[in-house]
Amino acid sequence: MRFESISLDGIRTISLEERKHKVHVGEFARPPRPGASFGDFVRSLPDILAGKEFREFVGRVADAVKGGRTVAVGMGGHVVKTGMGPVLAGLMERGAISALAMNGAAAIHDVEVAMAGATSEDVARGLEDGSFGMAMETAEFLNSTARQAGEGFGRALGDRMERERLPFREHSLLWNAHRFGVTATVHVALGTDVVHQHPSCDGAAVGRATYLDFRIFCSVVASLEGGVYINLGSAVVLPEVFLKALTVVRNLGHPVRHFTTANFDMLQHYRPSANVVERPTRTGGKGYAFTGHHELMIPLFACALLEHLEGKDAA
Repeated sequence: MRFESISLDGIRTISLEERKHKVHVGEFARPPRPGASFGDFVRSLPDILAGKEFREFVGRVADAVKGGRTVAVGMGGHVVKTGMGPVLAGLMERGAISALAMNGAAAIHDVEVAMAGATSEDVARGLEDGSFGMAMETAEFLNSTARQAGEGFGRALGDRMERERLPFREHSLLWNAHRFGVTATVHVALGTDVVHQHPSCDGAAVGRATYLDFRIFCSVVASLEGGVYINLGSAVVLPEVFLKALTVVRNLGHPVRHFTTANFDMLQHYRPSANVVERPTRTGGKGYAFTGHHELMIPLFACALLEHLEGKDAA
């Protein structure tokens, strides 16, 4: 077969004035000006795509906080490692976070911050000689706490930080949750955390403690109607835990249908996209996805939310 060049002589055109446009100049960003407030900055964002959705999401969270609805945050370890503990603790103090859920890695980093004022090691170097994850104090604290966690793992860790007066506890999310009366849960996948490498680890005790936290987290999810669930940087564990908890509470008859979700991460992975943003909100509410570094996006969100809650209407 041989194809000849097609003729464009019969093409039908339309007027630019008649065409429907998806973007208008009234939605464009405004140029920054020196000395502007943070609220001015947020209002200057374009009313397009993520700029529009960010303001909309902040408004939904603020409405939930003002209305006394649940705002729950799930998080992975990288959030702690990027220094976001004080930012999230500030939101807890303001009453803008009702419950905090974290995976095992986040709990490990949070405990090390409270104990030593430092965390995170050179994995590649430690892997070469088998020293990766072998910090004695970290393993002893978490593994022995798991054995004593009669009221849940997250609560037990925060209580022990206070009881033992860990020197840098004010930087810990679990301690601040204890301080401000915020429900904190820790969701561990056995074999995934460095403390499971130690002989002090009792798998039955860890499983019992984290399973109790799952049931506590189910109670948090049961209260999400009209509220917000935010996933910060957990690509696998927390999105899976959230989906199962939501199934449990709907199965039990709790009316959790209309609520807001969001995933904040450096990459939009499958499980957060499906299990947090998309599937849970199909029957009502709305899910959002915001892509960027935690050390930029989380402070940006926190500042915008606090401006809104203070009546400055940053959103």
